Amino acid sequence: MLAVTFVIYQALNLYWWIVIASAVLSWLYAFNIVNPGNPFVDAIGRFLWQMTEPVYRKIRRFLPDLGGIDLSPLVVLFIIMFLQYFIVVYVDPAIMRAGI
Repeated sequence: MLAVTFVIYQALNLYWWIVIASAVLSWLYAFNIVNPGNPFVDAIGRFLWQMTEPVYRKIRRFLPDLGGIDLSPLVVLFIIMFLQYFIVVYVDPAIMRAGI
């Protein structure tokens, strides 16, 4: 059972880095540092958008409109941190005590 929580923890860790990469790429787009017409950059941007936008869309429904500032990546990172903390502090010790 600890293997399952380890896989979940690592999946959350991977998604953490996908959110970070998405935020950085959006800044690079905004400041015109990378060329979105480049097929490689476009492929990376589409991949990151497809991985993050469904989660961001659900969170944006609850966030107030702040104009050009999008706080949904920050909220997603906080949720990931909470879930990882919950796994390490509560779930894993409970599994160890239960002997599963």
